Amino acid sequence: MDITVFCSAYSLDEKYTAPAAEFARLLGEGGHTLVWGGSDAGLMGLLADGVKEAGGRLVGISVEFLAHKTYQGADELVMTRDLAERKAQLLARAEAVVVLVGGLGTLDEITEVLELKKHALHDKPVVVLDTEGFYGGLRTQLERMDAEGFLPRPLAELISFAAEPAEALARLKEKN
Repeated sequence: MDITVFCSAYSLDEKYTAPAAEFARLLGEGGHTLVWGGSDAGLMGLLADGVKEAGGRLVGISVEFLAHKTYQGADELVMTRDLAERKAQLLARAEAVVVLVGGLGTLDEITEVLELKKHALHDKPVVVLDTEGFYGGLRTQLERMDAEGFLPRPLAELISFAAEPAEALARLKEKN
């Protein structure tokens, strides 16, 4: 399965890197392809290293202004003009989407993916690996939107949350 992963390009505490490394190992051992932002920095680089070491394939989708941070060991590297084109390519290449911890860029990516799914412009499974409850606030907000009628589809059709890496991968397989 080609799995797009959104995550941070920053170096983070082990409480976040250890689950990401485990998820990477599971992807690689499962023969999956990681489709990601193409960076060698921070959590992105750790994820790519782990998938590659475990036998998975790497497809990086980067952007021209970040060319100096691209992962040199990718099986395929696509360069885009801007962030909007990159997001479109990341979703187009995905059979499923997983969200790991991240900052504003990750939040932008996940909200766009959910907005497109809400309008039935894709129906790919979306799973958040909610390490250390990092996305508890987002989950609460989405549940409120669902409960108060702001979503035209039930939240459970748009996204699911997993506490552990193996659970995240299992949820993708359930929905595929």
